[in-house]
Amino acid sequence: MKIKIKSKDKEIIAELYDNKTAKAIASILPLKARARRWGDEIYFPVPIEIEAENPKAIVKKGELGFWLEGKCFCIFFGKTPISESDEAIRPASEVNVFGKIVSGMELLRSVEEGDEIHIEIVQ
Repeated sequence: MKIKIKSKDKEIIAELYDNKTAKAIASILPLKARARRWGDEIYFPVPIEIEAENPKAIVKKGELGFWLEGKCFCIFFGKTPISESDEAIRPASEVNVFGKIVSGMELLRSVEEGDEIHIEIVQ
């Protein structure tokens, strides 16, 4: 399943994995939120409870994660403030990885704190 992440005139396409977290996220779409930034991570709270599902302390560029501790949808496109020099991306705490960006990742750098984000399923 694919989703569209829009902000201003930018459109990013992501693919959801076949796991419980992705299904839970898809069940609450469409959704609007305000972007928060933490380094090269965009995140925002979502109105859903999700249990740990193979949570990861390190993620890859372009992955989507559900931050268990903060109950947030996260988009990782570069280092966070706690990423170490030679490793991949380190979230604030473990996340359930549920998808990845397939197009438009370069547009994420222009999303600013407070920008409105729209997420919907691509038909």
